[in-house]
Amino acid sequence: MVQKVVMGTRLPAKLWLDDVEDSCMAQIISLASLPFAFKHIAIMPDAHTGKGMPIGGVLATIGVVIPNAVGVDIGCGMCAVKTNLKASELSVNQIKAIMKHIRKTIPLGFDHQKNAMDKSLLPDLDLDACPFLRNKTVAMLKEIGTLGGGNHFIEIQKDTKKDDVWIMIHSGSRHVGLTVANYYNKQAEILCERWYADTLPGLAFLPIEEQVGKDYMHEMEYCKHLAFANRKVMMEQVQQGFMDNCTNVNFEPIINIAHNYAAWENHFGKNVIVHRKGATRAFKGEIGIIPGSMGTKSYIVEGLGNPESFMSCSHGAGRKMSRSVAFKTLDLSEECRRMDEQGIIHGMRKSGLDEAPSAYKDIEAVIAFENDLIKPIIELAPLAVVKGD
Repeated sequence: MVQKVVMGTRLPAKLWLDDVEDSCMAQIISLASLPFAFKHIAIMPDAHTGKGMPIGGVLATIGVVIPNAVGVDIGCGMCAVKTNLKASELSVNQIKAIMKHIRKTIPLGFDHQKNAMDKSLLPDLDLDACPFLRNKTVAMLKEIGTLGGGNHFIEIQKDTKKDDVWIMIHSGSRHVGLTVANYYNKQAEILCERWYADTLPGLAFLPIEEQVGKDYMHEMEYCKHLAFANRKVMMEQVQQGFMDNCTNVNFEPIINIAHNYAAWENHFGKNVIVHRKGATRAFKGEIGIIPGSMGTKSYIVEGLGNPESFMSCSHGAGRKMSRSVAFKTLDLSEECRRMDEQGIIHGMRKSGLDEAPSAYKDIEAVIAFENDLIKPIIELAPLAVVKGD
């Protein structure tokens, strides 16, 4: 439920959380002061400070698109697949063998494919409509099927009630998406400066009727599909690891959602561009994924279609401390001990302390805050996790 409402100079912002860091609140007020923002700003319970706009924010605009309100990892999102296996019947050795296969076949962190993947894996969209991306084919084909770093992960999980084994992947459009985001944000800055537009920090915009605005929408949409292609290839590799180490394994259709993108939608009787930055679409009956942090539960959810959130929900647990603070204050042995006690197979290292469970909010509290936005239908606990750090 909405926990508080704050006012910008033009519009209110509705917050589905009760505790907001000062820097995040300043960004929320900035969003609620934009001249082209529509109706109100919606802030999800996993919100924390981002670049220009909070991660966990939903912004509807009229006439403009804001690259930084989508973010630099365009199309970043989640995939999940249910298997016919039962966790109680899966041995530790089998899980370790699958994890070994993942590390052997999926490039992690900054690593790319040594050889370009087949062109058939690229999105079936008009690349000629993407003036920046159409010359990046080789780069895209070397990044498809790669995890990336930061909070990206691959997990083997179990349904806490039915004991079913699930696979979950979090990744995006990789460096290609970053270059698209940075290029168009720079174009927005140049355009706003040229026309003396009074922009707020990190919120330079592109008029949607200008060609550059149309180009961004095309390229952003392509990157969203590219991110899904990336996750699908990784999912196939993980499934191969299961098939190599388990007998008679079957997989249900993939669930896919993105949480960094902008799209034309109709809300409150108006066609607007909805920016979701670290937020997931939650139309009525829509199936989504809200992951926890490393070592905590994740949820398969059903959207309730709440118009007040522009039919959106959180994209995860959300950070409660910055990466630098996590490195300075968290203890590696203590973080490992907590996961070990749960029987989670992991490879936690000091370089990954910024992704430790203690760096994130309580996922169960986050889910509770948004009980008017989504209905949890499956609770998943981690059995093993691979991170991209």
